[in-house]
Amino acid sequence: MNDATTSGSARPVVLDVWCELQCPDCTAALDDLRALREHYGDRLDIRLRHFPLAKHKHAYAAAQAAEEAMEQGQGWPFVEAVLARTEELGTKGEQLLLTVAGELGLDAEEMDTALIDGRHLLAVDADQAEGKAIGVTGTPTYEIGGELLDGGKSQDGLRERIMEIADRLLAEQG
Repeated sequence: MNDATTSGSARPVVLDVWCELQCPDCTAALDDLRALREHYGDRLDIRLRHFPLAKHKHAYAAAQAAEEAMEQGQGWPFVEAVLARTEELGTKGEQLLLTVAGELGLDAEEMDTALIDGRHLLAVDADQAEGKAIGVTGTPTYEIGGELLDGGKSQDGLRERIMEIADRLLAEQG
């Protein structure tokens, strides 16, 4: 697919966020993502990329559920709601995913079916494979303008660094 701009307006800068929905560090990153979204609006395309870690047994199902929530038009609200309840996800697993879907007005039955039939497995696996290929080792990790920023150890200074890169890329577009 060609992303050529037809109206003369600049394309948004893409920020890939490699995330895992059972990860407390990803929960901490939400404030930065909200601030970036508020500051840049549609000039920054924040894309959720899945990187479920083996140490969290419900992360893989949560990634699939997030994909289903995206299809139902509530991707980020679902992601934020699940990240706000990472401990509960650890104990309740898929039941929490269905509960959150219902709370957001999503079709929880369709969400359950998606988890059973595995329709989003390929998307999650592709994200994880791409993440590994570019050097993602933990979450959250950000990729913007070809630069990888690891937020798993500390979020300190990452928002500012992302803004520096985004501002530079937007300025280069003219």
